Amino acid sequence: MNIAIIPARGGSKRIPKKNIKEFCGKPMISHAIAIIKDSGLFDEIVVSTDCNEIAQIALQSGATRTLSRPKALADDYAPTIPVIQHAIEQLPFSGIKSVCCVYSTAVFLTPEILQQAHAFIDENNADFVMPVVAYSCPFERALKLNQQGFLSMKNLENLNQRTQDCEILYHDVGQFYFGSIAAWKEPGQFYDKRVKAISIPKYRAHDIDTPEDWILAEMVFNQLDKLL
Repeated sequence: MNIAIIPARGGSKRIPKKNIKEFCGKPMISHAIAIIKDSGLFDEIVVSTDCNEIAQIALQSGATRTLSRPKALADDYAPTIPVIQHAIEQLPFSGIKSVCCVYSTAVFLTPEILQQAHAFIDENNADFVMPVVAYSCPFERALKLNQQGFLSMKNLENLNQRTQDCEILYHDVGQFYFGSIAAWKEPGQFYDKRVKAISIPKYRAHDIDTPEDWILAEMVFNQLDKLL
């Protein structure tokens, strides 16, 4: 049995009601639910929330059930893993094999990427699979500003280093974490476990945290069908 869990709290500050705000024609969370359903991987799509409005829209969009999240796990500082662990504890199912945490803002995710992640868990004996993307600019060439607004290199010894010779580093795309039920329940740090990466293209890697992010994401989203 595979379960998808969407953590969707109601207290977004920078973009009010972000999880249910209309994005390109429908509530943000509706996009994520549709992608999860289209993957064909999941027996249940569960939404963990502290907001009745989010719960109602999620059910209307195809989620199979919602779970009430306590206030202690719904503030600005609540980490993801305890939220998912709490949701797992509330589920009335036995025989759960894997759980995928999918963020409601994962509008650029595809069913195919989820299917690939699921295959990676089985084929590579991974605890978790997550999407990453390479940083656009190497850290060795990073600049910093002083209080007067003047630039300097963070590491001057890298002044003459060519960008093509720099190490390629990656960052979390912030779309999903697909893991075995045992890995989710196990205590300890996330990166202490066997975490397999899926490298995705930059045009599918958009973290939507600010109004500016939202505008850019809608612009890209509206062009994807024309370009791909």
